[in-house]
Amino acid sequence: MLLERDCSKLPDLRVVLLGGTGSGKSSSGNTILGREEFDLKTRTAQCVKRQGEVAGRQVTVVEAPGWFTNIGLTYTPQITKDEIVLSSSICAPGPHAFLLVLCVDHTDNHTRYWRKIVETHVELLGERAWNHTMVLFICGDLLGDTSIQAYIKGRGKNLMQLLEKCGNRYHVFSNKKKRAGGQGTNENDTQVTELLEKVEAMVASNSGQHYEVDRTRLKEIQEKKKNDEQRAQTRVSKVEEQRKHLQTLKRDAHPPSEFRVVLFGYRQSGKSATGNTILGKDEFEVNNLTASCVVREGEVGGRKVTVVEAPGYAKTFNDTPDVTKKEMGYSVSLCPPGPHAVLLVISAALSFPKEECTDMQEHLKLLGEGVWSHTMVVFTRGDWLGGTSIEQVIESEGESLHRGLVEKCGNRYHVLNNSNKGNRTQVIELLNKIEEIVAGNGGRHYELDGKRQEEKKTEHEQRITDRLMKVEKQRKYLQSLKSKFMSM
Repeated sequence: MLLERDCSKLPDLRVVLLGGTGSGKSSSGNTILGREEFDLKTRTAQCVKRQGEVAGRQVTVVEAPGWFTNIGLTYTPQITKDEIVLSSSICAPGPHAFLLVLCVDHTDNHTRYWRKIVETHVELLGERAWNHTMVLFICGDLLGDTSIQAYIKGRGKNLMQLLEKCGNRYHVFSNKKKRAGGQGTNENDTQVTELLEKVEAMVASNSGQHYEVDRTRLKEIQEKKKNDEQRAQTRVSKVEEQRKHLQTLKRDAHPPSEFRVVLFGYRQSGKSATGNTILGKDEFEVNNLTASCVVREGEVGGRKVTVVEAPGYAKTFNDTPDVTKKEMGYSVSLCPPGPHAVLLVISAALSFPKEECTDMQEHLKLLGEGVWSHTMVVFTRGDWLGGTSIEQVIESEGESLHRGLVEKCGNRYHVLNNSNKGNRTQVIELLNKIEEIVAGNGGRHYELDGKRQEEKKTEHEQRITDRLMKVEKQRKYLQSLKSKFMSM
């Protein structure tokens, strides 16, 4: 058995890289192995394993998918949480170390909330994982003349408490120090060698034992993943058959000369970016909360397209202001005679609890009970998926959000990568699916009944009148103050 004082070189080392998205896991893996083995351009959606010889040892590096550093565990997709647990089984019989990758910076981002997010994601692997975890600080060149000890002290108690969970084990990397022609600089070799020596010392402190995942839990996740993949393939086949039928109906109908769509979704779901992607230009303000409906038009694929963005709603129905609900309900009246499709925008990068799925359906009812036959789910953040299919994401979420909601929309869904507006193929395919919705509805667009539509129009006009009156009242008040000031 390896004693703590005996830190002799192990013949092989197995490490798993953990951290948030964009934390530098891929570049750290490349630095450890001394070559470009991990893709720096594409998000790691599933665990990636690479191996190589480093300083006379056989080293296995596994990169686990990252999590959002500002969003709690509840909203991390289930498929990502499962992959984090599976990361420990990919380097059998188990990893010697989990390297928790954090970037050195000088922003005050180490809050209690941040620490809770990190801790809950690491603890997906079980409480025992902390005994095998070391913090790997990257971007060490940003420290300048500041020591890592001074940096840690200056960041406050939350970073220090996280390090205490890791047994105060940490190391600093500068991933900018690259090896040339397969041979590293002495400085680069030194930082990697020192890391491996620290890992070996940690193994010694753990009585020479590597980390072992709970086999029962691991088997459950592996079986779930297998079942999810089978259901995903079944869903693909079902949707393909459904679309074949709709395409037959589409061929027998006159194609619409224009498309009218309403973008509906929660705040920061990506509605504005989706509108810009559809129109191929920046027409909607991104990162600004939309308080009122916004209407924009353009030509896409030789046809006129009208896009209405409804205001975003709160995750909880009761938290959405009444004025916002009224504005949302009026959205379908702003592209007369009515929209061909309502696009329910959801981020593929986030999970939704069951109760929020229910609230989402309550919000959609504001458009009328018959809206479901004209509704399609549009998943944004297609770049988040990596090599994972959207069907796998849907199935992994279970009965709560995606699966139930997608089926409520008649299995109509589409994925957009809004970070790549230049990809017009994804937009043309979306319009094809909208045309299929129209064909499936007998060529009819969606519209409220006449009485309700007139009520919505009256309510909207009254809100505009009230706003104008408020502005005019404020203007008169300011003019009176100005007059008083001028007469003094």
